[in-house]
Amino acid sequence: MMGKIKKLGDAELEIMMVLWEVTEPVTSSYILEQVRDKRKWGLSTLMTILARLADKGFVHCDRSTRTNYYTAKIGEKEYKLKESSSFLEKLYGNSLQNLIVTLYDGKTISKKDLYALREIIDDIDEREWHGDK
Repeated sequence: MMGKIKKLGDAELEIMMVLWEVTEPVTSSYILEQVRDKRKWGLSTLMTILARLADKGFVHCDRSTRTNYYTAKIGEKEYKLKESSSFLEKLYGNSLQNLIVTLYDGKTISKKDLYALREIIDDIDEREWHGDK
């Protein structure tokens, strides 16, 4: 399944972020309200993007009632994992070290961030050592 996930455009990702935040199916009006501060879309624009997301396999539309309800078919974690792997492979040759050095050299992350990252790595090592995967 992971290999078949398509890339999302910015507008599509914004809609998916709304759907990932909720546990219940939502209406197009709800989605429109959630993106209102970032996007000045009309309902027809939103419906076009939702249809595209459905075609890509990201969204399910329940049309069993008079009101259509939308849910995410692909989870946030699943999408982020796929996109992160693709990003790391394409731009950094699968080298996490190259990514971190680039971010540090570009002042995107600080020395404090590096210490926090070291703590995360140490925690993962500790869990692996004790078999707490």
